[in-house]
Amino acid sequence: MRDGILARLLHVDAAPVIVHAWSRRDGTVRLRATPREEGIGRESLEVAIERIRFAVGVDEDYREFYDCFRGDRLLGPAIRRRPWVRPRRHAWPWEALAWAITKQLIESPRAAAIQRRIVWTWGPELDGLRDVPDAATMAAVAPAELASMDLAPSRALSLIKVAKDVAAGRCDVRRADAERRLLATPGIGTWTVRCLGLFGRGDPDALPSGDLGYLKLIGRIANLGRRAVPEEVEEFFAPYEPYRGLAGTFALAEYHRLVKKGRPLRRAA
Repeated sequence: MRDGILARLLHVDAAPVIVHAWSRRDGTVRLRATPREEGIGRESLEVAIERIRFAVGVDEDYREFYDCFRGDRLLGPAIRRRPWVRPRRHAWPWEALAWAITKQLIESPRAAAIQRRIVWTWGPELDGLRDVPDAATMAAVAPAELASMDLAPSRALSLIKVAKDVAAGRCDVRRADAERRLLATPGIGTWTVRCLGLFGRGDPDALPSGDLGYLKLIGRIANLGRRAVPEEVEEFFAPYEPYRGLAGTFALAEYHRLVKKGRPLRRAA
């Protein structure tokens, strides 16, 4: 992001496309896809545009969600004050899955540093931009190489295992039924597949209930005197089905400052 313009390098069936997106003064969003090799057809450009439209949520209509919960004691203020809130989605489901694995059980800044190292080392580069390496590329990486980037050895193995499954076509992460195979992979749990659902496929009901932000937020909102456990987060957001993921997103955006108030919350026993 530079000077209010988002620039992203994408590869559509190996064809490099650079997409720019920016907001105009009248509130409309403009997108432009530029082919970076000869012979790249209009269809590839349209796919690249569609992927960025998905990532920034420009086409999302939350009217039904707003109508359902505008009067809700928790979500009402969030909807009125922050109607523009959107989950921070990824251009491709594979990207959402890979980054969810790198974020398991660590703080976001540390995970972001690991992700930057992965992109810098294996991501294709063009015009100063780098794309996220695809599943086939990550499938060929040695676990020790990933571990050297501060990724836990167990998570390095998990990332490589799912990369091999995705690259070989055994696991189509664009489909919700891929979650069963993913959950059978050592090191892949509910939190990871919920992140894939919310940030990679746009499932409004996918709630990453084990996220540390939710554990702290619900511990504070529910006056537990400690961090919540994932089951308590699930119970708290159950009334918002089929929009539990969206409800959680709006709640975090509106009430995240509550986490910092008062004494630090101890972990659940």
